[in-house]
Amino acid sequence: MNQWIDQFSERLKTFWSRFSLTDIYNGSAPDDRTWFKTAVSWMWKGTIGMILMLFLLLFLVSFDNLPTLEELENPKYHNASLVIATDGSILGKYYNENREFLDFDSLNPHLHTALLSTEDVRFYSHSGVDAWALMRVFFKTILMSKGESGGGSTISQQLAKLLFERPSLKGKSQVVKIALLVRVKFKEWLTAIKLERRYTKEEIIALYLNKFDFIYEAHGIQTASKTYFGKDQKDLRLDEAAVLIGMLKNPTLYNPRRFLNLAKDRRNTVLSLVYKNGHINKKEFEAYKKMPIDVSAFKRETHVDGLAPHFRAELGKWLKDLFESEDLRKPNGDKYNPYQDGLKVYVTIDPVIQKAAEEAAREHMINIQKSYFNVWTKQDPWEYEADDNMKRIRKESLQQLVRETERYYTLWNQYYGKLLVDLESEIGKVDVNDRTIQRIIQERKKPGFLKSELNKKQITKTQYDYSVQILKSNQWPEMEKNWAGFEKDLRLQMNTAIPMKVYDYLTQSEKEMKMSPLDSIKFHRKHMQMGSLAVEPHTGEIKSWVGGVNFKYFKYDHVNSRRQVGSTFKPFVYASAIALQKISPCNEFQDIQYTIPANDPNFGLPESWTPGNAEETFTGKFYNLYNALAYSRNSITVKLVILLGSVNPIRGLLHNMGIDSTAKRRDGGFLIPKLPSIVLGSADLSVYEMTGAYTTFANNGVYVKPYFVSHIEDKDGKVIYRNTTVQNVALAPDYNYVMVDLLHKSGGVSFLKVPAGGKTGTTNNYVDGWFMGITPDLVVGTWVGGEDPWIRFLNLTNGQGAVMARPYFVKFINKLLDLGVSEVDPFKKFPFPKGELEIELNCAKFKEMMKSLNMDNSIMPGTNKSDEDEILE
Repeated sequence: MNQWIDQFSERLKTFWSRFSLTDIYNGSAPDDRTWFKTAVSWMWKGTIGMILMLFLLLFLVSFDNLPTLEELENPKYHNASLVIATDGSILGKYYNENREFLDFDSLNPHLHTALLSTEDVRFYSHSGVDAWALMRVFFKTILMSKGESGGGSTISQQLAKLLFERPSLKGKSQVVKIALLVRVKFKEWLTAIKLERRYTKEEIIALYLNKFDFIYEAHGIQTASKTYFGKDQKDLRLDEAAVLIGMLKNPTLYNPRRFLNLAKDRRNTVLSLVYKNGHINKKEFEAYKKMPIDVSAFKRETHVDGLAPHFRAELGKWLKDLFESEDLRKPNGDKYNPYQDGLKVYVTIDPVIQKAAEEAAREHMINIQKSYFNVWTKQDPWEYEADDNMKRIRKESLQQLVRETERYYTLWNQYYGKLLVDLESEIGKVDVNDRTIQRIIQERKKPGFLKSELNKKQITKTQYDYSVQILKSNQWPEMEKNWAGFEKDLRLQMNTAIPMKVYDYLTQSEKEMKMSPLDSIKFHRKHMQMGSLAVEPHTGEIKSWVGGVNFKYFKYDHVNSRRQVGSTFKPFVYASAIALQKISPCNEFQDIQYTIPANDPNFGLPESWTPGNAEETFTGKFYNLYNALAYSRNSITVKLVILLGSVNPIRGLLHNMGIDSTAKRRDGGFLIPKLPSIVLGSADLSVYEMTGAYTTFANNGVYVKPYFVSHIEDKDGKVIYRNTTVQNVALAPDYNYVMVDLLHKSGGVSFLKVPAGGKTGTTNNYVDGWFMGITPDLVVGTWVGGEDPWIRFLNLTNGQGAVMARPYFVKFINKLLDLGVSEVDPFKKFPFPKGELEIELNCAKFKEMMKSLNMDNSIMPGTNKSDEDEILE
């Protein structure tokens, strides 16, 4: 090419040597002057024509699909919303594009220097299009084919490229490709000029670096820095900044994760340009060049990573519900979208407490799981002590888990995908799965089967109606024909052993095993789960949230799920009796079987109710309330509700403690039924509800509703939501202190170095184990059990709350004590009410008092209406 240029130059010199400019103007040029004048004329015409054509093209492109002024003023950046913990750290993100938006003032100066040196050295002297750069590209790149001469696009143009979609050139002819490229380039120029008019130079730089996709779901420079180097962009060294700026040319080709040598060469090119422009000296340049690219901290962010994954999943649902409110809208009336609006969600989770909770949970659940597997080594939970009906229920539950697998979904679409589309065209949209087809096949074999299932309430009227429609449809013969093949292939796939990764409870990670997909479902289902919440009782702030043992394999949250609460309900009964009956914990009751007769107008039972103790025996001994609660004697709790005369005072107290007595279950019954069986813990409540209720005891009788979001800001820092504290007095301070004393002395945790109390809970067949623990500044509710009721222990030794849940509380509190967190202070006491207590807590003094009054300490005071009104208020 250089040789050609030299030859061309020599010929040009020879031509011009034949005459001078004076000759031309004097008309004394050589004989070929006519040709020369013609050439000059055409050159001028061509130049003017090209300028006119350029303006015409720019005029026409201005009507093309360019970003509008509004779009330029509000570019669509899908910014990640940040979940910000109490210490200011980022707990997690919600995003479609994982981007943290930064303004120019927050950018690392190394990024600014490297960007301008590499991409646009005259950035501050042009208005969006760099004429000198274009001339350089034309002469050096196009005429002289010097590929290393650089591109002609300014930073403004590169930002413009990111603001509209480029047309696909695939399959286009060369002429069409050139025309499209010319059109795109003109669009870039016009958009770049518009950007320069709308934004400052600094804003353009920030917009560009925030918009760029650095792959691996790293959108924008901040996320890229965290992804590749594991650090905030403000902490990048110059050589690290050069790696990321080098990726702007081609993020895939210069990806340091995959193509380290190419990335290093590109980084060094950036560094050389930084040196060339005088930002570093020769010595610094040589030193940076020699540094290796360290991407050992590389981590691709996912929603699974980080602290409190179950909490973040539940928070996402809560935000979705929150933004449905008509009162919470953007200025233009649109709903907020946490996955793209760049919100800042400030939560009450304390990372130090959360980490301690997760560590305690891991340690505790290893022991629980080991015990569980030891119990079930030779028995199948899906068969154990199950009659035919229970086996059917367990089998159907397992089959539902099969339906949720990718294998089932793929096979179902293979056999029935097209048929269901045709069926929908014929009879409308219906819900069809393998159960539907099995039922219709049974109807074919035994007419009247569907009607029988409807009468037995095994199917709904809607399911019955569309099953009849399917049977009569044109698609049914083919659907029935496919059934045998589908069933055979599904059985084969689900029962064939293959290598796979499964959860390893010992390491809390994964391990390689060979098993069938069906066995893997059973294997994971046989893992015990837990849910635990720690709440600051005076403010209601939720400090930690443990929703399960491993989010990747067990995504279901067990903080919000409702389970039978067992004996953790008993303190509500005791509190009602103490407040209404003025009972002292030193009063004694006999451990015998008590009965609430049928048709008692206060309880409304159709049959007599005579519950037993957990051990199904009665000692006949007298227990004061301390011992009765410690040994969880059902008999004493039944006696207390008999003395109360109704469950209404208990339901009223619960309502004041945050558990809505008017709330209904899915089946239409009350969440807290109006039945005496609730006193033994038959109600289903969540860890969230129970922990909230127990905050009353730790907060001097005042209930404060637990919350986890303090406030939310939009992308501009404007507060769009702020939590409002919900609280009310549930117990008078005197009666509440009696309950605190009861929980402290009977809870089995008085040995801790911090004042603490609590109550265990165990449900029928050892399905659920609970412990509700209180300290002066932290209330911790914990549930442990299986995701299915048949995933359980087989005896009280392993299956009681004192073993399943209480050890977690002890581990957790001890860890917090070791860390010295303010919420667990060894010197902090539960508040003592002003004045003297109305109720005696010293049982020796109480007995002496009873003797002096010639009264038996088991005698019971009566109830009066004014007392009941007091507690309900």
